[in-house]
Amino acid sequence: MEVSAKLRNVRLSAQKARIVADMVRGKDVNEAMKILSFMPQKPALHLKKLIQSAVANAEQKKVIDIDNLFVKTLSVDMGPSLGRFRPRAQGRATPVKKKSCHFNLVLDER
Repeated sequence: MEVSAKLRNVRLSAQKARIVADMVRGKDVNEAMKILSFMPQKPALHLKKLIQSAVANAEQKKVIDIDNLFVKTLSVDMGPSLGRFRPRAQGRATPVKKKSCHFNLVLDER
C-alpha cells in the first residue's frame, strides 16, 4: 500500500532541489528525517515538511504500519518560471528567470 504527497510551485531551482532529493531517496522515513534535519540547504526544509505530510496521510488511512515506511520514489520536476527584468547599464534590461519546481513523493512499506 503506497502513500503519496505532492508539493507544487516551490520557489526553488529544480536542479538544486534534486541534489537534496538524491540524499533521501530509498531511505527509511526516520533516517531521511534525520538527514534532512542537519542539511543547511533550503530544499531540505521543504522535503522534511513533505515527508511529514505523507506520514500524516499514512496515519489517516490506518492501513500502513508507519514504522516500516521508506521513500519509494521522490521526483523533482520543473515548474513554471516567472519572467522578470533586471535594469542594466545604458538603459538596457536583461531577463531574469525565477524558477520553481514540483516535488512528488511516494512512501511504501518494507
